[in-house]
Amino acid sequence: MRIFASAVRITAAILTWLALAIGTVVVLRPAAVTDPPIRSVQLIGALWVLFGLAAWRLLRTPIRAAVPILLVGGVVLQVLAVSVPPRMTDDFTRYAWDGRVQAAGISPYQYPPTAAELAPLRTDWLFPADRPAIDGPDQPSFYPPGAQLYFVTTSSLSRSTAEHTPWQIGAGLLAVATMFGLVVVLRRSRRDPRLAVFWAWCPTVVLEAGNNAHVDVLAALLVVAGLGVLAARAGLTTGLARIGGALLGAAVAVKMLPLVVLAALSPYRIRSVLIAAGAALGFLYLPHFLFAGSAVVDNVGRFLTGEAYGGGGTPTLLPLALPSWVAPYIAAAVLVAVAVVVWRYPDASRPWRGPLVMTGATLLVLGPSYPWYALLLVALVALDGRWEWLAVAAAGYAAYHADAIGLTQVSVQAIGYGAALGLVLVATLVRRMAQGQAAVRIEEVQPIRVYRQ
Repeated sequence: MRIFASAVRITAAILTWLALAIGTVVVLRPAAVTDPPIRSVQLIGALWVLFGLAAWRLLRTPIRAAVPILLVGGVVLQVLAVSVPPRMTDDFTRYAWDGRVQAAGISPYQYPPTAAELAPLRTDWLFPADRPAIDGPDQPSFYPPGAQLYFVTTSSLSRSTAEHTPWQIGAGLLAVATMFGLVVVLRRSRRDPRLAVFWAWCPTVVLEAGNNAHVDVLAALLVVAGLGVLAARAGLTTGLARIGGALLGAAVAVKMLPLVVLAALSPYRIRSVLIAAGAALGFLYLPHFLFAGSAVVDNVGRFLTGEAYGGGGTPTLLPLALPSWVAPYIAAAVLVAVAVVVWRYPDASRPWRGPLVMTGATLLVLGPSYPWYALLLVALVALDGRWEWLAVAAAGYAAYHADAIGLTQVSVQAIGYGAALGLVLVATLVRRMAQGQAAVRIEEVQPIRVYRQ
């Protein structure tokens, strides 16, 4: 009977994954580019529903069978994503250009792509008919140096006419590496390896890594590796703290969002972690400072204040109840308060719990309209298992497709992220009540001890 029940669960997990794979094909099919915008929103929403069903079934499958299904399914989903051109972004054009510029011995922070000094580097697919197809053609690059290292490496390994394919393959491989890394970290920390499904099969990972080829997936991989080192089962030594800190510093050098991970780490050996993170960050920035000087700082500042989070870094929830001029200050106060709370309740064995809350809170407050910014959050969800935070990642797609929904972007951001916040709060309350009831039951069954005088 037990064997039959296991077989049923395994079959259900495979069938629900198959439905998810079919849904992925439908979302990414060639004809999808001509679909009405509202159709894309509906299909992506359906894909999230299929993902939830598939993840739920896998988590109820015996671990010995579930992990291979998870891994094979994650690889196949990335292959499906890589097999078609990017659907929602042209960011890879900037990656390719920055890599090409660096390969020529020039810092990407020195000149914009349209500068005359870079004319010899132009290719037909990046400058068709002398019209740049590059993202942000009139500005020097704002991507941090860790991302730049990835750009020049990938560019050097691919043909100059390869266009989007190398970037999709690179991002897909990074997503797969993150999936395997999650399984390893979860096993080493004596947690359920099936939780990696929250990353491996998540629509955000499939769409934004293998298909849209966003560099954010590299930052997620480095954060998973860094937190995995900091969660050393035998105890966190100074050496391990430095290795973990260096990996987290490298993640910050890829995309600035992992700064909130550093802000929410357990205070245990935090000094060694922060020193190593700063050293890694400085090491990656130094060559660009030598070539471009203050232009590096100027471009990073422009990224943080102008391009970041899809709305200039402006909070999207707070203005509903507060004057717009005071909302940024309240947002900063909210994030500081969240950081204080996670610092007061550290868990050295699970160093990802504080970063999960801090990253989720940051995205909720800022409400980015770029769904790929949530890749880091999805990786942290897979480590911690608090699935409700995935609603924040899903909300990014609503904000990105605001025009298709027929509302203003601010309205859609407020509705989407507001609903995500509500789900997080309700799920947290339910979990706490369940834990309290479990504690009461354990106390009730404790044997009565009789002490003799």
